[in-house]
Amino acid sequence: MTVHIALLRGINVGGHNKVKMSELKTMFEGLGFSGVQTYIQSGNVLFSSDEPSEALRARIEQTFESTFGFRISILLRTQAEFETILARLPFSEDDIQAATGTLGKEVLYVTLLDAEPTPEAVDKLGTYEKDKYVIDGLTVYLLFDQTILDSKLAASLPKLGVTMTMRNWKTMTKLTSLAQAMTP
Repeated sequence: MTVHIALLRGINVGGHNKVKMSELKTMFEGLGFSGVQTYIQSGNVLFSSDEPSEALRARIEQTFESTFGFRISILLRTQAEFETILARLPFSEDDIQAATGTLGKEVLYVTLLDAEPTPEAVDKLGTYEKDKYVIDGLTVYLLFDQTILDSKLAASLPKLGVTMTMRNWKTMTKLTSLAQAMTP
């Protein structure tokens, strides 16, 4: 069985689209998946299934809408894909340390895309004086100079024109670790 990580976009953000993780876990279990577990309130679900990702995604999105009464997008990645994302981090420890400074703030993020952006969309994203990004297929690595809240880059990501969801590096590494623990 393949370990999958479902990243639900737009739940429990700013008091909108509230979903209890226990109810989300029950929904995934009701779909027949094994090893279902959630991680933090932002909509991260790990589970095992042998179904292909596209079929899983459609089935989960349909069931979610009928269960919770609103539509969301779900991005799926396998454990192997998460491991690859971590291994391909394009920023050096020095780059990350320089951005983090002494405040220990969260500056390293990953945006997962449902499709590769067009070259024209990437051009619209532009360049930024202090914030850095690298697009690698369906993954955008982000290194913010201060925080995500102050970032013009973060605000400009929708210009890529594809469905996306963002997680901080700590969450990405924790989800990978949890997925690895599910593998016999």
